[in-house]
Amino acid sequence: MVLAAFWFATMAVGIKIASGSFGLFELVFYRGLVSMVFMAAVMRARGIPLATPVPMMHAWRTALGVSALSAWFYAIAHLPLATAMTLNYMSGVWVAAFVVGGALLYGQSTRQGPLMATVLAGFAGVVMMLRPTLDQNQLFAGLIGLLSGLAASMAYLQVTALGKIGEPEGRTVFYFSIGTALTGLVGVVFSGLTPWAAVSWQAAAWLVPIGVLASLGQWCMTRAFSRGTTLLVANLQYVGIVFAAFYSLVLFGEHIEPIGWAGMLVIISSGVAATVLRTRALPNTPAEDH
Repeated sequence: MVLAAFWFATMAVGIKIASGSFGLFELVFYRGLVSMVFMAAVMRARGIPLATPVPMMHAWRTALGVSALSAWFYAIAHLPLATAMTLNYMSGVWVAAFVVGGALLYGQSTRQGPLMATVLAGFAGVVMMLRPTLDQNQLFAGLIGLLSGLAASMAYLQVTALGKIGEPEGRTVFYFSIGTALTGLVGVVFSGLTPWAAVSWQAAAWLVPIGVLASLGQWCMTRAFSRGTTLLVANLQYVGIVFAAFYSLVLFGEHIEPIGWAGMLVIISSGVAATVLRTRALPNTPAEDH
């Protein structure tokens, strides 16, 4: 999951540069298209067929992922970026709630309290770094942003379910890439394509890397949720904010406030604590058992 966070943060650098020439839906389309071709080539090279025995599970995972992505983009367009990011990163808190709530609902004993506390601490670190704000006239957009995190958490749990039945990670990423490309294509129909004469070479140079980095990030994330402890993985996804902060500092000269550095320390500390707790052989989460 840490490696996935690194790939996603690096991809975000490319999106930031490419967004100077391309619209959001164009970037979503190109990201999905490149990822689809890349994953198809990888799967063929590894001798893994693209056909799946559980198409409806992939359709559900793709629908959840695309819904989360669309809701997040809406939140980005109507909220301060920090607020939209924070609401989306609540996916880790939602995952923790589903895991612990599911155990209680089915009458299973759970000792996940300490691990869940690390997830909440990590999210507190995210809030410290991003310091979100929300005006009264932004409540609807805030609700959409909240739903983006909820849909993302459900997608993560579906990824876990796919992994438990033995679906290859690459196949899961491939079908999600198809959904992403189709979503971007629908958006492009309404927003139009940018003429290539108006595209800078820097933006064009990032199109393929964005798709490849998205594939690598999705692949690592899928593997983490498929094979790892759900609450630990949910906590470690917050490391992406730390990577993004360093990219902002080094590449774009942005300033990090003292509370931001403190939040970064909280995120790292909570991730370390979660890892230590897991190595002490905590029982598997309900999501892993099912």
